[in-house]
Amino acid sequence: MGKTIEVLGLGAGDFEQLPFGVYKKLMKANHVYLRTKEHPVIDELVQEGLGFTSFDSIYEKHDQFEEVYQEIVQNLLQKAKVEQVIYAVPGHPLVAERTVQLLLEYGPKEDIDIIIGGGQSFVDAIFQSLKIDPVDGFQLLDGTSLRSNQLQIDQHIFISQVYDQFVASNIKLTLMERLPDDYEVVIVSAAGSKNERIERVPLYELDRKVTLDNLTSVYVPPVKDEQILLKNFSKLREIIAVLRGPNGCPWDKEQTHESLKKYLIEETYEVIEAIDNGDIDHIIEELGDVLLQVMLHAQIGEDDGYFAIEDVIEVLSAKMIRRHPHVFGNRKAEDSAEVLRNWQEIKKQEKGETEASLLDGISKSIPNLLRAYEIQKKAAKVGFDWQEITPALEKVKEELEEFENEIKKESLLHAKKEFGDILFAFVNVARFLDIHPEEALFETNEKFIRRFRFIEEKVKERSKSIEEHSLEELDQFWDEAKSKGL
Repeated sequence: MGKTIEVLGLGAGDFEQLPFGVYKKLMKANHVYLRTKEHPVIDELVQEGLGFTSFDSIYEKHDQFEEVYQEIVQNLLQKAKVEQVIYAVPGHPLVAERTVQLLLEYGPKEDIDIIIGGGQSFVDAIFQSLKIDPVDGFQLLDGTSLRSNQLQIDQHIFISQVYDQFVASNIKLTLMERLPDDYEVVIVSAAGSKNERIERVPLYELDRKVTLDNLTSVYVPPVKDEQILLKNFSKLREIIAVLRGPNGCPWDKEQTHESLKKYLIEETYEVIEAIDNGDIDHIIEELGDVLLQVMLHAQIGEDDGYFAIEDVIEVLSAKMIRRHPHVFGNRKAEDSAEVLRNWQEIKKQEKGETEASLLDGISKSIPNLLRAYEIQKKAAKVGFDWQEITPALEKVKEELEEFENEIKKESLLHAKKEFGDILFAFVNVARFLDIHPEEALFETNEKFIRRFRFIEEKVKERSKSIEEHSLEELDQFWDEAKSKGL
């Protein structure tokens, strides 16, 4: 007979719920290994002669549940090499039982057959106890590794493995990321048995009510409150679809990719302004406006039958993984500079020979001050650049002199070209000093606005219009604003 580990489920509750077939196998076994002896059926099985070894002591050795499960599995695999192993777990072996999943993964590699011997799942008992129809949609999640991004709060949620108050506390904090503190949840223990306990509590009391019990689960009812659902991405998508739908908003229904271009630019600059102001609430709002533009473009793509938001997310996710091999692969990157070099190298490989010039990838739609900066950066990467700032400064002086000459000659057409050359040369100087020209000009614009508003306030104090003041008077106000640090 080959090497085997047969896994039996002890059921979800007391002795009366233990399947007869599982009972017979347990009684025939010379020895049984238990993941935990903390289960209602164990005492009665011992009275009938069950011999067992439990792995409860392993829980005390490790801080992480995964480490506990790994050690239990390695123990079982070693024992299976010299004996036929019967391993019993709470509930059903294939429902919320990590050790069994690890056995199924590792067993074949050790030439050990893993046999699933049945048992009763706690899920059926919970459905019956709470009178819930699973066809409505539900999630079964592991409380020891719960993450907020897993939660589908518009469905029934069952959280298993609620071993103790520590696990319950982590569950509470995770749920609070998506739900109000007083949202009602249900603690279910020994569902379907004579010892069944069902207690409804506000979320903030969850860890105060849970005690050590391997048969305890937490049930989170589906959210019906529209205000709570507003945090759901699916709700946002639904709202945008309604706005673009037959009974939606006339303005939203009229929009195209082309008509929305200006709004995307405007909203992006408003995010930048919020960041510069350090206004967190404003940043949240403006990022939402940018996301709105993305969602509208995606909905237009879906309405036209070309693409949907899932396609946008898929392309972005694949790109992030592909261009971060130092995170998701085996490549190394010691600093951000190396990350950027890797990024450009991978980007070049992706695009192949589609770009005839190194500069082809620079968009014509971005502000031209920023475009000049990007053009110079790309040229510098292949060595077309000065090695120090002095020649760059000399170039500014040269272009300024040529501009002055064209002004003297009253050649406005040529002066315009030379003025562009001055700006381009200044961008080069900014790049050498690690100054972003767009940000620098933005700060100067904001400074001018602050000082001009100060002038307007001073003018109001004199009960005269601004036009009635001389330039010298206005300059005095300007200097006063400057002295105040505005």
